[in-house]
Amino acid sequence: MLIVQLIFNGLQTGALYALIAAGFSLIFGMTRIFHAAHGATFTIAGYAFFEMYSVAHFGWPIAALTAIAAAAVFGMLLDRWVYAIIQRHEGSFFTVFAASFGVAIVVQNVIAMAFGRGLVTISTPLSKSVELAPGLFVAPMLAIVLVCAVICFALLQYLLTKTNLGIALRALGENPVLIEVYGLTQRKISQFAFLIGSILVVPAAILTATTSGLNPSMSHHVMLISLAATIVGGVGSLRGAALAGMLLGMAENLCLAIIDPQWSEAVTFVILFLFILFRPGGVYGRAITT
Repeated sequence: MLIVQLIFNGLQTGALYALIAAGFSLIFGMTRIFHAAHGATFTIAGYAFFEMYSVAHFGWPIAALTAIAAAAVFGMLLDRWVYAIIQRHEGSFFTVFAASFGVAIVVQNVIAMAFGRGLVTISTPLSKSVELAPGLFVAPMLAIVLVCAVICFALLQYLLTKTNLGIALRALGENPVLIEVYGLTQRKISQFAFLIGSILVVPAAILTATTSGLNPSMSHHVMLISLAATIVGGVGSLRGAALAGMLLGMAENLCLAIIDPQWSEAVTFVILFLFILFRPGGVYGRAITT
């Protein structure tokens, strides 16, 4: 029964990782910007929801909209006032990464000063586990996480394949010059990439707040998971990011049957290193140069 319990836990963790990785994969795949502050977007969204729902006692729709707005504004402002300025002055890939990492550190410390460094959780009836069988406990939140992940990826797939904006985003990632030919600007389409990528992380942040809880330092873990899932799935492949997120979540939980919990995160990086060594292009993607 332990293995079954770990599989259910892995499904929940994997779905959350898939949502987290999708936003980073979209931004990096389309703009080639290493958005190291993606984890900061996650924590901002999570704490915005916590503040509105648990502290200010607004309903969850208003709290969710606030989290979406906070994440979207943060991502777009960072692109407009940090990344764009660095690129305008021909800043290197590493310069952009260093700036993004610095912003992530600042956000982490600001949140820690505002909310403390301890764990904060949002308690809901759906977070309480129900015993489905002897020794098997599953919370209704699992179904919500899975449904939310399926809906988000379905909407994203429709956006990228059936709309003009989606075509422009894919063109930005594959052939940026083509954007200018059709009278569009790379900077404007880049803003949309950050808008969508930042919003994608919001469901994962809210659902994490209601399951395992939030703390300011978790932004680093979110960023590392995003990077690992993007590489394992294939850079620029959202389908790969989703699959890799599920794989990493399942691996982290199933390994608990044989190793101590403190080593579970190491499994993620063992998988990452194996892919770097034997399949650097990932499951669906291809190797790129920046």
